[in-house]
Amino acid sequence: MKSLRRVTGKVAVLDRADVDTDQIIPKQFLKRIERTGFGEFLFFDWMKDPDFELNRPDAQGARILISGRNFGCGSSREHAAWALQQAGYDAVIAPSFGDIFRQNALKIGLLPIATDEAGELMGYSGQTIEVDLEAQEIRGPGGYTVPFELGEFERHCSLEGLDGIGPTLQHEDDIAAYEAAQR
Repeated sequence: MKSLRRVTGKVAVLDRADVDTDQIIPKQFLKRIERTGFGEFLFFDWMKDPDFELNRPDAQGARILISGRNFGCGSSREHAAWALQQAGYDAVIAPSFGDIFRQNALKIGLLPIATDEAGELMGYSGQTIEVDLEAQEIRGPGGYTVPFELGEFERHCSLEGLDGIGPTLQHEDDIAAYEAAQR
Protein backbone atom coordinates (compact mmCIF):
# COMPACT_ATOMS: atom_id res chain seq x y z
CA MET A 1 0.00 0.00 0.00
CA LYS A 2 1.30 3.45 -0.84
CA SER A 3 1.76 6.17 1.73
CA LEU A 4 -0.86 8.88 1.43
CA ARG A 5 -0.09 12.29 2.91
CA ARG A 6 -1.63 14.76 0.48
CA VAL A 7 -3.79 14.47 -2.57
CA THR A 8 -3.90 17.48 -4.84
CA GLY A 9 -6.09 17.00 -7.83
CA LYS A 10 -9.13 17.72 -9.87
CA VAL A 11 -12.57 17.06 -8.41
CA ALA A 12 -15.23 14.90 -10.04
CA VAL A 13 -18.74 15.12 -8.60
CA LEU A 14 -21.23 12.28 -8.44
CA ASP A 15 -24.17 14.06 -6.81
CA ARG A 16 -26.08 10.92 -5.86
CA ALA A 17 -26.95 9.35 -2.53
CA ASP A 18 -26.82 5.63 -1.74
CA VAL A 19 -24.34 4.71 -4.47
CA ASP A 20 -23.94 1.01 -3.78
CA THR A 21 -21.07 -1.30 -4.55
CA ASP A 22 -23.12 -3.06 -7.25
CA GLN A 23 -23.24 0.24 -9.14
CA ILE A 24 -19.58 1.01 -8.51
CA ILE A 25 -18.46 -2.35 -9.97
CA PRO A 26 -21.17 -4.66 -11.35
CA LYS A 27 -21.16 -8.35 -10.46
CA GLN A 28 -20.13 -9.61 -13.90
CA PHE A 29 -16.64 -8.17 -13.33
CA LEU A 30 -15.99 -9.98 -10.06
CA LYS A 31 -14.83 -13.25 -11.63
CA ARG A 32 -11.18 -12.18 -11.90
CA ILE A 33 -8.71 -13.65 -9.46
CA GLU A 34 -6.28 -10.75 -9.78
CA ARG A 35 -6.64 -7.49 -7.88
CA THR A 36 -6.03 -5.47 -11.01
CA GLY A 37 -7.96 -4.45 -14.09
CA PHE A 38 -11.13 -3.20 -12.41
CA GLY A 39 -10.80 0.52 -13.11
CA GLU A 40 -12.08 0.25 -16.65
CA PHE A 41 -15.36 -1.19 -15.34
CA LEU A 42 -16.03 1.54 -12.76
CA PHE A 43 -19.71 2.56 -12.89
CA PHE A 44 -19.95 0.38 -16.00
CA ASP A 45 -23.71 0.62 -16.53
CA TRP A 46 -23.89 4.35 -15.80
CA MET A 47 -20.91 5.12 -18.06
CA LYS A 48 -23.00 4.02 -21.06
CA ASP A 49 -25.07 7.19 -20.61
CA PRO A 50 -23.30 10.10 -22.34
CA ASP A 51 -24.88 12.48 -19.80
CA PHE A 52 -23.50 10.57 -16.79
CA GLU A 53 -21.68 12.99 -14.48
CA LEU A 54 -18.30 11.26 -14.74
CA ASN A 55 -18.41 11.35 -18.56
CA ARG A 56 -18.27 15.15 -18.54
CA PRO A 57 -14.98 16.75 -19.64
CA ASP A 58 -14.50 18.48 -16.27
CA ALA A 59 -14.46 15.07 -14.54
CA GLN A 60 -11.73 13.58 -16.72
CA GLY A 61 -8.46 12.96 -14.91
CA ALA A 62 -9.96 13.65 -11.49
CA ARG A 63 -8.21 12.22 -8.43
CA ILE A 64 -10.87 13.21 -5.90
CA LEU A 65 -14.47 12.02 -6.11
CA ILE A 66 -17.19 13.84 -4.19
CA SER A 67 -20.52 12.09 -3.75
CA GLY A 68 -23.70 12.04 -1.72
CA ARG A 69 -24.47 10.31 1.56
CA ASN A 70 -24.06 6.59 2.14
CA PHE A 71 -21.49 6.09 -0.62
CA GLY A 72 -20.39 2.47 -1.01
CA CYS A 73 -23.40 0.94 0.70
CA GLY A 74 -24.60 -2.52 -0.22
CA SER A 75 -22.77 -5.79 -0.48
CA SER A 76 -19.26 -6.41 0.77
CA ARG A 77 -17.22 -5.90 -2.35
CA GLU A 78 -13.57 -4.97 -2.03
CA HIS A 79 -13.54 -4.74 -5.81
CA ALA A 80 -15.43 -1.42 -5.50
CA ALA A 81 -12.51 0.25 -3.72
CA TRP A 82 -10.06 -1.36 -6.16
CA ALA A 83 -12.03 -0.07 -9.15
CA LEU A 84 -12.09 3.49 -7.82
CA GLN A 85 -8.38 3.47 -7.06
CA GLN A 86 -7.47 1.86 -10.38
CA ALA A 87 -9.56 4.46 -12.21
CA GLY A 88 -7.29 7.14 -10.70
CA TYR A 89 -9.06 8.23 -7.52
CA ASP A 90 -7.03 8.68 -4.34
CA ALA A 91 -9.81 10.11 -2.17
CA VAL A 92 -13.59 9.93 -1.97
CA ILE A 93 -15.45 12.61 -0.04
CA ALA A 94 -19.04 12.09 1.05
CA PRO A 95 -21.26 12.85 4.05
CA SER A 96 -21.17 9.15 4.99
CA PHE A 97 -19.99 5.76 3.76
CA GLY A 98 -21.07 2.16 3.92
CA ASP A 99 -19.01 0.68 6.76
CA ILE A 100 -17.56 -2.22 4.79
CA PHE A 101 -16.68 -0.02 1.80
CA ARG A 102 -14.95 2.44 4.13
CA GLN A 103 -12.82 -0.32 5.66
CA ASN A 104 -12.00 -1.80 2.25
CA ALA A 105 -10.93 1.63 0.98
CA LEU A 106 -8.66 2.27 3.96
CA LYS A 107 -7.01 -1.14 3.55
CA ILE A 108 -5.74 -0.22 0.07
CA GLY A 109 -4.85 3.44 0.57
CA LEU A 110 -8.01 4.97 -0.90
CA LEU A 111 -8.96 7.75 1.50
CA PRO A 112 -12.68 7.90 2.44
CA ILE A 113 -13.40 11.28 4.02
CA ALA A 114 -16.75 11.76 5.72
CA THR A 115 -17.81 15.38 6.06
CA ASP A 116 -21.10 17.23 6.17
CA GLU A 117 -19.42 19.79 3.89
CA ALA A 118 -19.43 17.40 0.90
CA GLY A 119 -22.32 19.31 -0.65
CA GLU A 120 -20.39 22.57 -0.45
CA LEU A 121 -17.30 20.92 -1.91
CA MET A 122 -19.32 19.76 -4.92
CA GLY A 123 -19.12 23.37 -6.09
CA TYR A 124 -15.47 22.70 -6.95
CA SER A 125 -16.33 20.27 -9.74
CA GLY A 126 -13.55 20.30 -12.31
CA GLN A 127 -11.33 22.43 -10.08
CA THR A 128 -8.28 21.44 -8.07
CA ILE A 129 -8.44 20.99 -4.32
CA GLU A 130 -6.05 19.54 -1.77
CA VAL A 131 -6.71 16.83 0.79
CA ASP A 132 -4.07 17.06 3.50
CA LEU A 133 -4.14 13.98 5.72
CA GLU A 134 -1.38 15.27 7.98
CA ALA A 135 -3.35 18.43 8.83
CA GLN A 136 -6.71 16.67 8.37
CA GLU A 137 -7.97 19.46 6.13
CA ILE A 138 -9.50 19.83 2.70
CA ARG A 139 -8.43 23.07 1.00
CA GLY A 140 -10.24 24.62 -1.92
CA PRO A 141 -9.59 27.72 -4.00
CA GLY A 142 -10.01 31.04 -2.28
CA GLY A 143 -8.89 29.78 1.12
CA TYR A 144 -11.92 27.54 1.71
CA THR A 145 -10.89 24.98 4.34
CA VAL A 146 -12.81 22.01 5.72
CA PRO A 147 -11.44 20.03 8.66
CA PHE A 148 -12.08 16.30 8.77
CA GLU A 149 -11.46 13.51 11.21
CA LEU A 150 -9.98 10.09 10.74
CA GLY A 151 -9.26 7.63 13.53
CA GLU A 152 -5.67 7.83 14.77
CA PHE A 153 -4.87 4.22 13.83
CA GLU A 154 -6.42 4.61 10.35
CA ARG A 155 -4.59 7.91 9.87
CA HIS A 156 -1.27 6.36 10.96
CA CYS A 157 -1.68 3.43 8.56
CA SER A 158 -2.62 5.73 5.65
CA LEU A 159 0.25 8.13 6.32
CA GLU A 160 2.78 5.30 6.58
CA GLY A 161 1.36 3.13 3.80
CA LEU A 162 0.66 0.21 6.13
CA ASP A 163 -1.72 -2.55 5.11
CA GLY A 164 -3.46 -4.92 7.56
CA ILE A 165 -0.25 -6.68 8.61
CA GLY A 166 1.99 -3.59 8.39
CA PRO A 167 1.57 -2.39 11.99
CA THR A 168 2.55 -5.84 13.25
CA LEU A 169 5.59 -5.95 10.97
CA GLN A 170 6.78 -2.68 12.51
CA HIS A 171 7.53 -4.79 15.60
CA GLU A 172 9.25 -7.61 13.70
CA ASP A 173 12.49 -7.35 15.70
CA ASP A 174 10.60 -7.46 19.01
CA ILE A 175 8.59 -10.46 17.81
CA ALA A 176 11.73 -12.27 16.70
CA ALA A 177 13.41 -11.57 20.07
CA TYR A 178 10.35 -12.85 21.92
CA GLU A 179 10.22 -16.00 19.80
CA ALA A 180 13.94 -16.62 20.34
CA ALA A 181 13.51 -16.23 24.10
CA GLN A 182 10.68 -18.79 24.08
CA ARG A 183 12.81 -21.55 22.57
